[in-house]
Amino acid sequence: MPSLIYIADDEPNIRRLASLALRDLGFETQEFADGATLLTAVRRRAPDAIVLDWMMPPPDGLTVCKKLREDEATRPVPILMLTARSEEVDRVLGLEIGADDYITKPFSVKELCARVRAVIRRKEYLTPSGDDVITCDSLSVDVARRQVTKGGVPIELTMKEFDLLVMLMRNRGRVLTRDALLDKVWGVEYFGDARTVDVHIRYLRQKVEDEPDHPKWIVTLRGVGYRFASGEKA
Repeated sequence: MPSLIYIADDEPNIRRLASLALRDLGFETQEFADGATLLTAVRRRAPDAIVLDWMMPPPDGLTVCKKLREDEATRPVPILMLTARSEEVDRVLGLEIGADDYITKPFSVKELCARVRAVIRRKEYLTPSGDDVITCDSLSVDVARRQVTKGGVPIELTMKEFDLLVMLMRNRGRVLTRDALLDKVWGVEYFGDARTVDVHIRYLRQKVEDEPDHPKWIVTLRGVGYRFASGEKA
């Protein structure tokens, strides 16, 4: 059964262009002109990925993304934000709200298709085949439910923060380079740079570490990358 992609944009030509390109690759697509209609459709049938315009009529793309991430049923759906806003602060905001990837207009159709395939592969890679709970000291990650607790208290993470934490904990004790994390969490088609990893690691530490400036779990190996350690401080 082909993967289902929802395309939400208030510009008909962009929806049509993206839809035709994805259909040519064997995807099934549905188009939406506004966020409200998209939200209704996602709750009826969750797609395999969403291409989401930022600057739609209310609710805009950021609001839609936030609502989808707040709902446990729709939280795992990969979201690729499509927007004319190209400043770094906008990209960081979109990713922090919960977008899995970010592409600016005008965009390359080939790049859009590559990024859609990448977010779907990452979802498949990070989805457990059965019950998968990872623990270390007081930190517990339920991969299937995408829930994190520390000392029994829930911690809210963005999609990328969660995926980074899972990758680090599954490779406990191993040093993972920034390029390796980009490859496994963002995908080989990601066109950003390694500083993206550093930004997300910083925010992740602020949420899970007792002393973010002196982490005991997410340890930096200067000039190399990061590793997940048990109970030691950098």
